[in-house]
Amino acid sequence: MMSFQPAAFVGNQARWKEDFRAFSTDEVWARVEEGAGAKLHWDALHIGDVRCNRTAYGFYAGDRYVPLLVEDDEADARFLDRFIDGFGGMDFVAPKGILAARLARAVAREPRVLPVAAGWLRRAAGRAGGLRALKDAQAMTYVMHSFMDARTVRPAWEAMERGETSHPEPAVQETIERLRACSYAMSHPEAGRVVPACVQHSVLDPEENLRLMELLPANEPPPAVTAS
Repeated sequence: MMSFQPAAFVGNQARWKEDFRAFSTDEVWARVEEGAGAKLHWDALHIGDVRCNRTAYGFYAGDRYVPLLVEDDEADARFLDRFIDGFGGMDFVAPKGILAARLARAVAREPRVLPVAAGWLRRAAGRAGGLRALKDAQAMTYVMHSFMDARTVRPAWEAMERGETSHPEPAVQETIERLRACSYAMSHPEAGRVVPACVQHSVLDPEENLRLMELLPANEPPPAVTAS
């Protein structure tokens, strides 16, 4: 997996002394695709809100990047639906015997997955250049996370805690929508709940944030990073 987390021009403005420029999510993703050497089909499968996360699953067959799912391929979309029906929630990291039993049980419960899976394998092999190309395939997932500004997270979370799902300020409304779709939650077992990670770090970690201000005072430049 390669995970990209673009730096955000947010937080303590005293830290930002350079003349930064803004760039869009699409611009960042285009550069990731340039490095990958192929189009990355993030729209084929969404994890959380696409304004927060873009994820593209695939593999390299030699130097060729092959997507597991093509976002505008209806056959791939049907395969994904069947796959989730049959294998959704399954942990594939298990001893071979246990995994084989899980797969057999899933196929018995959702046998319609077999013909669409065979079709998907045929398409994947064709994209890779033939079945032989799959022999030494190396899995590769590309992910990009775009975090939110604490200035909108706090009022959005306070509104959500009041049971509200809308807000007159567009930026806060967008944050509410993103928090509601969050796929990365953090547990609070003492309260029997989970909260979005951006809420945890922006709202519920006041002591940790104060400690960070002590470790990284705004009137001092951050430590330089040198290559060895």
